Order: sequence, then structure tokens, then C-alpha cells
Amino acid sequence: MRKHNKKRRRVAFFGHFDATNFGNEATLQAALYHHRRYQPDAEVTCISTGPNASLAARHVKIIPISATRIKPRPRRNLLVRLVRGISIEVPIQLYRWIRDFLRFRYMNMLIIPGTGLLTDAYGLRGWGPYNMFRWSLIAKVWGCKLVLVSVGAGPIDGAVGRFFVKSILALADFRTYRDSSSKQYLEGIGCDVGDDRVYPDLVFSLRGLPTPQPGSNRSGRTVVGLGLMNLPENYGTASRDANQAYLENLMSFVRWLLEHKYDVRFFIGDLGDADLTRKFKIELRKWISADDEGQVIYEPVYSVEDLLIQISKTDIVVATRFHNVLSALLCNKPVISISFHPKCDSLMSGMGLSTYCLDVNNLTDDILIDKFRDLDRNADTIKGLIRAKVREFDDALEEQYRCIFVDM
Repeated sequence: MRKHNKKRRRVAFFGHFDATNFGNEATLQAALYHHRRYQPDAEVTCISTGPNASLAARHVKIIPISATRIKPRPRRNLLVRLVRGISIEVPIQLYRWIRDFLRFRYMNMLIIPGTGLLTDAYGLRGWGPYNMFRWSLIAKVWGCKLVLVSVGAGPIDGAVGRFFVKSILALADFRTYRDSSSKQYLEGIGCDVGDDRVYPDLVFSLRGLPTPQPGSNRSGRTVVGLGLMNLPENYGTASRDANQAYLENLMSFVRWLLEHKYDVRFFIGDLGDADLTRKFKIELRKWISADDEGQVIYEPVYSVEDLLIQISKTDIVVATRFHNVLSALLCNKPVISISFHPKCDSLMSGMGLSTYCLDVNNLTDDILIDKFRDLDRNADTIKGLIRAKVREFDDALEEQYRCIFVDM
């Protein structure tokens, strides 16, 4: 439609990057780092869910995925809702399409890096596939390359959500998935995935990992990292009863750890998990002695860097959130994954650690303790396996970065 401005390459990244979810943030950091290795002079824009201080520090221009919508007072009258939709919502959407279309005038490439974006579990707008489709279509109208890199998929339950996802995939010039389960899921709902490849999650290429400081564990006891998570009901895997059973089993597990002279370090992978973790620790106080309470550590986490530093201070990790498990692997920590989604199973299978992946819906404290004992006994061997796999995944991602930033 137009000639690219040749003076400086312009690249946009799209995603839910608002610095509250450290897995998403780590994904973006990895993608930006390697992009700048290959294209250091490019102008970078991030189309993001919300403000992000780390992006501002990197001098990355931020464009909101979609302006905040003013939610009207709900009205029962169908005619009133219809009139309002035609007179207000349609012009607003038309204005956003035109505004964002003009913003993309000189862009060369739109990159959708990692994370589980191909889903309608959170609805169609906001976190849903509508806005990704909108920006993808705008990019293609301007003649930009559209690149989906190690993305995750599912669930996609609605017909409209499936239409948007299929359309995005059809528009893409390059597309890969972070696990075989994502590719198989898309194929299962009728998407043409053809010869699309599977590459590891982008966080496996994250740089700047912390180096554990000698003597950081003053007690000399084994430190077990525990990452709790508010289980997402919109994935269909966690009812309120399942959530309660999950917390009760973890409470029993932590009490067992303290009785057997392990230290416990809590950490979070999303700011939304902070309140749950605080409440869990308060409840734990009712069941343990004052001496044991001194062996429980909980320090605030506000960034990817904080999270990695805390994981580096552990010996073994038990976590639920996907990128908490991945971060533990990246730091070469033996880990048990409490799985709430097929992506967790795929991750542990790819690492050769399926035996340490426990289904959250079938979790019991006895099963968890038994798996933990086995993991602890075999920790040294497992570390060697993790180290080799992480190196293999990093090499595969290097190949993918060359495909995107050199060959395209």
C-alpha cells in the first residue's frame, strides 16, 4: 500500500505487557533483548495492555492496545441498548480503527511474542482475540510483516473467538508455537497449522540471570521455593472447591516441610497472587510454632529481576504458575509443577520431567510429599538434565531469532 520509510526500521511488539504478570514481562524482555542484538538501530514500539515502567526505561514507545472503555449503567430495555450501540459504540470503534491505522503508517513488522494470547478465556475484547485481530489486520493492510513467535493457545470456546484466531493465523507471515499442545489444539478446532514449527517458550532465552551469593542461606537447611497461584476458573480447571482443596493440600505440605527441617520461601509470579500468598502465610501461623515461623520467608516481588533473585536463593521449587515453573528451570532448580493447563504438562514433558508434573484436580498432600522426596533424592541428576535441556532450548530459540530478524 505504501513504500516503507527506509531511513530507520520500525518494529512493533504486541501483548499484554503491563508489568503485573512477570511471565509476560520476562517474555517481552527476552524478545526485546534479542531483537536489539540483531537490529540495534530499529525504532521499537510496544502495543501494550497498560503502562510499563521497564519499557519506558528502555525508551520504548507505548501504545495502548485499546483505550479504556467507559462502562455504562446496565439498561434492561433492549431498544435503548440497541440505540446506544449504534449511536455511541459504533462511532467509537470506527474512530479507534482510523486512529490506530494512521499510527502504523511507517511500521515494518508487527511481532506477537510468546504468552498464551490465542484464547477467548477472558472474553473477546481487552485480553481477548479481537484487538489482536484488529492490529494484525491494520499491519497487513500497510504491508507489514506479521510474526507470531512461540505463542500459546487455548481455550477458544466461542465461534467468534475461533474466527478471530483463524483470521490472525491466516494473516501471519511467520508463526510458531511454544509447545506441541498449542499446535495440536489449534489444529483440533480447524485451524490450518500446516508445517508450522514448535519452538520453546521465549523465556528460555532470557539473559541477565542472577548468580546466587555464597552464604545466602544462613540456616544451612534446604530451601524450598513455593509459588502459589489464584487458580483461573475461566480455564475450566478450577472451581471454588478445587481452589480450596489446592490451598489445603499445600498447607499440609508446608507444615510437613517445616517438621522435616526444610526452610520455605514464598514467591509470586503475578502481582495478583500477592494477597493470596499473604493470607496463606497468616493462616499458616495458626498451625506452626514460633521457631518454625522463623524458617518461613516471604519478601515482596515487584519485577522479573526480583522473582529470579528469590528463586536463585532456593534449592527446590514447587510452583503452579507456568512461568514460575519455567523460571525455576531457567535457574537450574529441580521443580514440581502443579498443572492447571496443558501448557504446564507440555513444559515438563519437554524437559523430560513429566513424573514431577501433578494435576491440580487430583492433587493430595500425600502425592505431593512423595514426589518431593523423590525429587530431593535425585536433585543432582535432575540438575544436569535441566542444564542440558535449557541449553538446547536456548540454541533452538537462537535459530528462531535469526529467522525473524535476519532472514525476513
